Amino acid sequence: MTDDGTSTPASFTLTRALEAPRALVWRAWTDPALTARWWHPSGVEVEPGSVAIDLREGGQYAYTMTVDGQRWPTAGTYLEIHEPELLRFTWRGPEDADEISPRITVALEELGAERTRMVFTLERRVPAEAGEDEDVRDGWRSALDEVLVPLLGELAPREPLV
Repeated sequence: MTDDGTSTPASFTLTRALEAPRALVWRAWTDPALTARWWHPSGVEVEPGSVAIDLREGGQYAYTMTVDGQRWPTAGTYLEIHEPELLRFTWRGPEDADEISPRITVALEELGAERTRMVFTLERRVPAEAGEDEDVRDGWRSALDEVLVPLLGELAPREPLV
């Protein structure tokens, strides 16, 4: 797992080598039952029943994160979908405009039958408030490393013990 040094004030890239087949990683990004289990940093939860995904270009997704009684509704629009290798979508609050919202690109590359390289890039299109970029980067790092990786470990097929 690496943070490859391509961070700028307007974007960042997180690259991970995951111990899971690409089809499973794709499902983790596109299946509401799985996204509900990890689309949040550690210590935060996704509100039960709040995940909705219309997986088509121009389709919308939405979910609500909760912690300590506070709610963070999140939504976006799918801009580009190439199953099982590329997702590009906006990431925003429900009232925010897609035109100014950050764009996320998730590229998945097979590294053999049971491993996947995931390259996650968040690109801002307008400047963030002071400190917001670090908070967003830390939140996505936590979601990927502390929540997604263990989920994939739980779901990924394993070689039988001999």
